[in-house]
Amino acid sequence: MEKKTPLYPIHLDEGGKIVPFAGYLLPVQYPAGVIAEHMAVRTACGLFDVSHMGEFVFRGAGALATLNHLLTNDFTNMQAGRVRYTAMCLPDGGTVDDLVIYKFADDCFLAVVNAANRDKDCAHMSANLLPDTEMEDISDRVAQLALQGPNAKDILAHLIDPALLPQKYYTAVRELLIGGVPCMVSRTGYTGEFGYELYTAADDAPKLWNLLRDAGAEHGLIPCGLGARDTLRLEAAMPLYGHEMDETVTPLEAGLDFAVKLQKPEFIGREALLAAGAPGRVRVGLKATGRGILREAQEVYCDGAKIGQTTSGTFAPYLKQAIAMALVDAGHAAPGTAVEVDVRGRRVAAEIVPLPFYKRA
Repeated sequence: MEKKTPLYPIHLDEGGKIVPFAGYLLPVQYPAGVIAEHMAVRTACGLFDVSHMGEFVFRGAGALATLNHLLTNDFTNMQAGRVRYTAMCLPDGGTVDDLVIYKFADDCFLAVVNAANRDKDCAHMSANLLPDTEMEDISDRVAQLALQGPNAKDILAHLIDPALLPQKYYTAVRELLIGGVPCMVSRTGYTGEFGYELYTAADDAPKLWNLLRDAGAEHGLIPCGLGARDTLRLEAAMPLYGHEMDETVTPLEAGLDFAVKLQKPEFIGREALLAAGAPGRVRVGLKATGRGILREAQEVYCDGAKIGQTTSGTFAPYLKQAIAMALVDAGHAAPGTAVEVDVRGRRVAAEIVPLPFYKRA
């Protein structure tokens, strides 16, 4: 049976179309529709409920060593108040999940994981804790709201002095009062747009949502669902677990080498990644040059030979272009390469293009 986030009644009041996703009942869209929600985030602001994400706290003298053991990125010189993206591997190099780490102190960190992987991640992490480390799953006590778009700071300025907000990308302030509601606020997001993610106690989530909705009324803020979250992240070429990566795809194949520090002395999966060498397949961007919408799990061909498969695809509302990401043979991954995508039995012409498709000016 699916769970409900603390904001479920509000989604019904807002007219959200509810669907099951990652074990939760969540809004896929609101009455304005996916395209309007997408464009609001690109040009004004959108508000998302992402309370389904998982949150684990790591404490103790061994917490840093544990994270460096579990995860591909290096947290050794990370400063308190910073946020860092990373992957987590199996011993064979396959990806358990991608996640973000918040550092609060030398002995205290927060990991935010994908909702669908919460139980799997918790089991994997718990089984691989190093000494002097405590791990706690606080997911059910925490709600997360994402305020995304160029007007996000102006909206929060109605509720808090903007000078108190995190100023740099991938930084966070652990304790702030947003309209009187205790929150952690980070300059992060999954849309490719300027914005913030706000963490608060589950019981305070409805009050925070309503405060933001009221403050955003004059700034074009609208509620946004899973549909727009997906089209936005795809335009920004942000990978999604279960699509661009999974336990059969390494972080290097998924193009996450910036978050894989092979020079670290040790982490789970390091030896397998080193032994594999340069990836034989890589994540690329595709732009349709023929007529058709590219979707996930469609075969990609070059000169008549199959070279890979799409992992995500859509019609990008802001770019007004059919786009996709794909895993293809490294030898055919150069931008400008002409390919064809099998769309329901019909070959649609496409071209490999650099990622991301969209980057905020």
